[in-house]
Amino acid sequence: MSEIKRLHTRDRMSKVVTYNNTIYLCGQVGVAGESVAEQTREAMRRVEALLEEAGSDKQHMLQVLVWLADMEDFDEMNAVWDEWIPMGFAPARACGEAKLARPTLKVELIVTAAPIAQ
Repeated sequence: MSEIKRLHTRDRMSKVVTYNNTIYLCGQVGVAGESVAEQTREAMRRVEALLEEAGSDKQHMLQVLVWLADMEDFDEMNAVWDEWIPMGFAPARACGEAKLARPTLKVELIVTAAPIAQ
């Protein structure tokens, strides 16, 4: 049986959970109050840092769920996304509109990834 590993665990959640060679990140958001592009970049920086800590990187992302507070921001988020994703390494992705945890948040990324092969 595979061991479940958790990083940055608090009362409500862990920021990273690994199981069966799969890495699950909790939702990552940007700095509240900034533009969609800035919040997206910050969320992506946080994703990269957590993936690195878990032994992965953005080239090993399997799936990303993107939540936008307003689908009107889809094009602005995608402009940042398209610069961030390495050519040929796009994960499976879904994007939807949802009320986020705080009204000032505009984007949230939820990532599932594979580890870098050892």
